[in-house]
Amino acid sequence: MFHGSYCGSPPAMAEIASRWNLDPVLIAVLAGALVMAMRAGNGKAAGGIGLLALAFVSPLCAASVALFSARSIHHLVLILAGLAFALAVRQAAASGWTRRLILPVAPATIAMTIILWAWHAPALYQVALTNMLVYWLMQATILGASFAFWLAVRQASAVGAVAGLIGATVQMGFLGALLTFAAHPLYLMHALAAPSWGLSGLADQQLAGLIMWVGGMAPFAIGGAVTARRAWHRQNVTANVPRATARAL
Repeated sequence: MFHGSYCGSPPAMAEIASRWNLDPVLIAVLAGALVMAMRAGNGKAAGGIGLLALAFVSPLCAASVALFSARSIHHLVLILAGLAFALAVRQAAASGWTRRLILPVAPATIAMTIILWAWHAPALYQVALTNMLVYWLMQATILGASFAFWLAVRQASAVGAVAGLIGATVQMGFLGALLTFAAHPLYLMHALAAPSWGLSGLADQQLAGLIMWVGGMAPFAIGGAVTARRAWHRQNVTANVPRATARAL
């Protein structure tokens, strides 16, 4: 039941445009979640669901079976989806009992780093591409760890948030550099499928490393911009309170 790649066999470049994933269960879950988000007026949650549709419904799903570079993009989409869902959490909900469940920035960053690096271990990664249960465990843990990281950053002080963002960017850069400068392909399935796209297995892996190294900065740059805006807003609110008090007196 759980054997085989969820996104199907590795597609050739010529057929990728037709490789949409029309899994009725997945589409029903995403559609139901989108309706709930729209009814709640939560555009950020709707954006996160859209990113999940990009990752699992669009041809990116099939492309990530063929190319490790597409897999890198897939993982970055999940990290961005985690950011969208963290931003979608209402401040009132995040300030109640749920706030006690939010990790501090340091352990959240460490947990995300461990999970990302573990799933890039060739042996574990190969299992994830051939066993659907392990595949979904990979997706759920990457999305969950990213969500926990972004929640931690959102609730942290400006200094803590910046430290977490720098740490996450550095670990992503190290992982990308490791893949970029590896002397030989590390992932058998991609090494076999990449030539149908005009790439050697090593070139595909190097491209994946560059995507993680350079493109991997994008989610953390976006998160940094949001954090800076939040810190600026807090500073303005804090500065305006004494002025309003003085005027009242």
